Amino acid sequence: MISVKDISVKYGDRVLMNKLGFVIKNRDKIGLVGRNGAGKSTLLKILSGEITPDEGGIDYPSGATTGFLKQEIELSGLNTVFEEALTAFEEMEGLKAEIDDLNKQIITREDYESDAYQEILVKFSDLNERFNLLGGEDYKSNIEKILKGLGFKDSDFHKKVNELSGGWRMRVELAKILLQTPDYLFLDEPTNHLDIESIIWFENFLKNYPGSFVLISHDKKFLDNTTNRTVEIELGKIYDYKFHYSKYLEERVIRVEQQASAFKNQQKEIEHKEKIIKKFMAKATKTKMAQSMQKQLNKMERVEFDNADTAVMKLRFPSAKRCGEIVFKGDKVKKAYGDNVVLDGVDIQIERGERIAFVGQNGQGKTTLAKIMVNAIEADSGNLTLGHNVEVGYYAQDQSDTLDTKKTLLEVMETASPPEMRTKLRSILGSFMFTNDDVEKKVSVLSGGERARLALACMLLRSFNLLVLDEPTNHLDILSKDVLKESLMAYDGTLLIVSHDRDFLEGLTNRTIEFRDRQTHIHLGDVNEFLEKRRIMDIRLLGKKSTLETEKPKEKKQDLSREDQLQKKRIQKQVEKAEKKIAKLEEEMKSTEKLMADPDFYSKPESQATIEAYNQTKSSLAQVMDKWEEALAKLEEYA
Repeated sequence: MISVKDISVKYGDRVLMNKLGFVIKNRDKIGLVGRNGAGKSTLLKILSGEITPDEGGIDYPSGATTGFLKQEIELSGLNTVFEEALTAFEEMEGLKAEIDDLNKQIITREDYESDAYQEILVKFSDLNERFNLLGGEDYKSNIEKILKGLGFKDSDFHKKVNELSGGWRMRVELAKILLQTPDYLFLDEPTNHLDIESIIWFENFLKNYPGSFVLISHDKKFLDNTTNRTVEIELGKIYDYKFHYSKYLEERVIRVEQQASAFKNQQKEIEHKEKIIKKFMAKATKTKMAQSMQKQLNKMERVEFDNADTAVMKLRFPSAKRCGEIVFKGDKVKKAYGDNVVLDGVDIQIERGERIAFVGQNGQGKTTLAKIMVNAIEADSGNLTLGHNVEVGYYAQDQSDTLDTKKTLLEVMETASPPEMRTKLRSILGSFMFTNDDVEKKVSVLSGGERARLALACMLLRSFNLLVLDEPTNHLDILSKDVLKESLMAYDGTLLIVSHDRDFLEGLTNRTIEFRDRQTHIHLGDVNEFLEKRRIMDIRLLGKKSTLETEKPKEKKQDLSREDQLQKKRIQKQVEKAEKKIAKLEEEMKSTEKLMADPDFYSKPESQATIEAYNQTKSSLAQVMDKWEEALAKLEEYA
């Protein structure tokens, strides 16, 4: 058990933490929450021992181990991905070398009766026990398992760490920490650079984690699925809830209402006493009484209440102008970066009013196709058509980083604004929580979340009938993400969104396009329906034999022949046809189930026929699902 005792942290005159105290028990799974700037990351650094509080301290159990994943990763060097992950087992490697040496001595020495020989046997036994306790000979297969869970392929194991992007380096660092299985894990925004599949794998890993962990995340579903306790830091104090995030939100409403009421009542009492003191101080006979009352007032423990953390931006996209039925069409789109082919003959068509999610592992081409669609980059080949009267609004993944840091917020808005909107700029900035003097701040002093809000504010200056948003929730807190989702639900144009946030995507889109193996795979429904269908395929894939080549990289796979390419496309069409049939049958079953839920249903004369039809639909669904799985299995042979 870790015991946090009266820790305090100050930055100048600002008190960030004021005598905080709480405990982390064995197998606690804690979500650390609070508004931006409340001190979450600072508290995590204190818990991990990276920084020391101004006052107070932390007691750790004897021999306890910790692991800390920071937001800023400094990983570099010439190691391959696998070699770097292997450094998590430095003790194991040392033990193995020592055990091998002792084993040779046991085999070659002949002084079996000597004390020295007996000491070697004892040491050999002790080291083997320690080696097995840490995972034994399975430790290299565990490396493979965790790296693959975090999205690495066999061919990635031999890449140099210094060749990876920041997001993939973070995954290597996370893998190293997880492989060490520390008693206490401290994770600061661990899902920031993970795709949906890796997040789901990571959730399952944490659910079964044998130790305790404290994590910071703006992913509501991830918090709900992994934590059983929520610790909020607000105004330098700790509020501890024995629930996951969604339940905590319900309980927090009650607490805030009570605080607001107590604050209001106390302010009335203070105001009343101050009037009496002022009145008494004017009379010489009552001066001492007034002074006594003032001392009592000064000693009063003030109720602190700040509703600033509940303030959210107010976002409403302008109405979309009418455009053509086909908003965008791409035929045989191909794009490569050097030898890395990202998209290979992709076909896509988006119709007016559709709401589409791009999902898939990082590096599979989601952002690339989005950029091609908005003409931010050019395709290598293929036919691209933007529909009649289509006006595109594009929010890039690094949109907030493209803002001119030398300009003020107001100047950035003026640059992006058409003349007729100039008079509304301050009002729009105010709806994004930039008030009064805030508009004169330089962009350079803004936090990541503030820059994201400013970039979104710029999108409200013009009317668009196609919104293409690439990871728009990066840097936004949970409250702001909820507001953005509500505004997109009300948006009346065509929407295309790239995201790995399941809670954000849930119910927001009606078609999901998965990017995998340089192709797109269409799934009807939102992200949850897509994940359910993928789950079936994942179960089959897990049964495949795992191969780990540590000596040399895999040879590059030969390009498919023309005949194989045609066969692959035929099978792909079979998969898509089956998915549409599955969606239709599932919808029929849902409609019938609603009828069957009515208690009066079974007294109706047509009930038996309806039940028989329902059972027939259920049987048909099972048959189509079998065909779908068979087609997926065949398709995988061409991956």
